[in-house]
Amino acid sequence: MKHEWTQPPAAARRRGGEPGITLGLRRRLLVMLIVPLLLLAVINAWYDYRSADNVAVRQDQGLLALVPLMADSIVAEGPPPVLLLAPAVQEFLRDPRHAAYSISDADGKLLHGEPWLATLPPTTREPEFHTEEHGGVAWRIVRQRQHTVLGDVVVALADGSDPGQQWARSVLIRVLLPNVVLVIAAAFAVRWAVERALKPLLELRDALERRSPRDLSSIDETASPDEVRPLVKSLNRLFGLVDAQAESQRRFIADASHQLRTPLAGLQAQVEAWAQAANAPNQPGGSLQLPAEEVNKLRGAARRTSQLANQLLALSRADARTMQAQPMQPVDLKPLCEAMLEAHFDAAAAKRIDLGLDAQAVQVTGHEWLLRELLGNLVDNAVKYTPAGGAVTIHCGRRGPHAFLEVEDDGPGIAADERQRVLERFYRVRGTLGEGNGLGLAIADEIARVHHAQLQLRAGAGGRGLIVGLAFPGPEKP
Repeated sequence: MKHEWTQPPAAARRRGGEPGITLGLRRRLLVMLIVPLLLLAVINAWYDYRSADNVAVRQDQGLLALVPLMADSIVAEGPPPVLLLAPAVQEFLRDPRHAAYSISDADGKLLHGEPWLATLPPTTREPEFHTEEHGGVAWRIVRQRQHTVLGDVVVALADGSDPGQQWARSVLIRVLLPNVVLVIAAAFAVRWAVERALKPLLELRDALERRSPRDLSSIDETASPDEVRPLVKSLNRLFGLVDAQAESQRRFIADASHQLRTPLAGLQAQVEAWAQAANAPNQPGGSLQLPAEEVNKLRGAARRTSQLANQLLALSRADARTMQAQPMQPVDLKPLCEAMLEAHFDAAAAKRIDLGLDAQAVQVTGHEWLLRELLGNLVDNAVKYTPAGGAVTIHCGRRGPHAFLEVEDDGPGIAADERQRVLERFYRVRGTLGEGNGLGLAIADEIARVHHAQLQLRAGAGGRGLIVGLAFPGPEKP
């Protein structure tokens, strides 16, 4: 069975329809590169948070160091007590939005400062730290008993510039947002780099997709990157093995056809002689009586076998890959059509078929013997399947910039859904009358491919019969 090669849809060759292997490589590379970046961003955020914790510890130590200085700032009794602030305390209290203090007696009565800081006094002389929210600000507060000129007092200092709170408020802008932007930018950069890195592999894939199944030539290894070169070598080795096997099959068909032609020709000649003697009127004197019906059947079988051998040989010689190395020559179609008319005139006359010719002088580039084989198969099929009294016409000429070659008949034709299948080897439409091997149109289609054309089948005039032909590519030579 002949396998038709079709170009895959454009959408299937683009992103989203690509083969799973290429898509998998791209996805794995992106994941392997983006995931470490995300991990680094998380680690960076964690270190920032740890840094905020360290700043908070230093803040507690700084507050604790200011407590005795605040106690020493009380120089006289009040009310309220007279304060002479030390420079360090004065610097701390310079911004009242983020700094506050209070001085209370041993019973917790406020002597100086912010009332909201005057709470139950510590029971020991150890400092007490805690966080308290006031006025929409989280304050870090330290309280400690101190001995002053007023006796024992409780000094409380509050710092509203909590690094932990500042980190929580600015984490989106200062940590997360830059990291997210970095990851997104890195994702685009990595994707671009991956696309560039995979470009040779994608080009190799596209080159293989564009190839015809008959094209088993080697891929240029030097055009592939080092990482892909072993794959290219393996593909070339596979192509070589498949090509060798196909060549072996072609040689087998050719050899078998050559070997069959000679004995079949002798057999057919002998049977033809017997058939003539069996069909001739008996001569006086008692000529030999031969079973005419049996001899005619034997003649038909010999003819079919001989035709099959010739068609197999033509099919082997018409292989598109085999003919690539042979140069094409100018071919005149009109004399070719006239020769086919003469060759099939007797067979058409025997069935009372009107075999006609509608030919214009036109020249194409091709292989004359292959075009002769193509036209012979088309005319033979038309004469064979057209009912007695029908008409078969051979056409050649020009349509616009293209030369064409066609055979038209007014026979039963071929249904539209069967026209593609009849181009397959050994396929015959069900219910077809007459003898045949199902190779005529397959050979014609193979020859059309050699000439970079496509065999076309369509209904005849008025939807009756069949027109089979091909249009040659490019401008013809008149």
